[in-house]
Amino acid sequence: MRRSPDEVGKFLASDFIEFGSSGTVYSRQQILDALTKETPMELSATDFSVRVLSDDVVLVTYRAARNDPARGQEWHSLRSSIWKFVDGRWLMSFHQGTPTRRSL
Repeated sequence: MRRSPDEVGKFLASDFIEFGSSGTVYSRQQILDALTKETPMELSATDFSVRVLSDDVVLVTYRAARNDPARGQEWHSLRSSIWKFVDGRWLMSFHQGTPTRRSL
């Protein structure tokens, strides 16, 4: 799904922003453009938590790992997303990645 801007775009609010793990702030369009240029990696996510903030807003947190076997590199981060229920579907309006060490 990450390789299809049309599919990803269905889940991003029109005013979506991301604070990337690099410290860069990205718009919705910048994220959609960047996903088409991503190199394939092994991705995993653990420790999911959903916290209800209101009837139509939730905070989702989890740990993520990206592994590039070709380069022998691995990155770990804590992730958080704010999702809003709009017109009968959930849309991500904010996302943040914070670099961290590997979880034990």
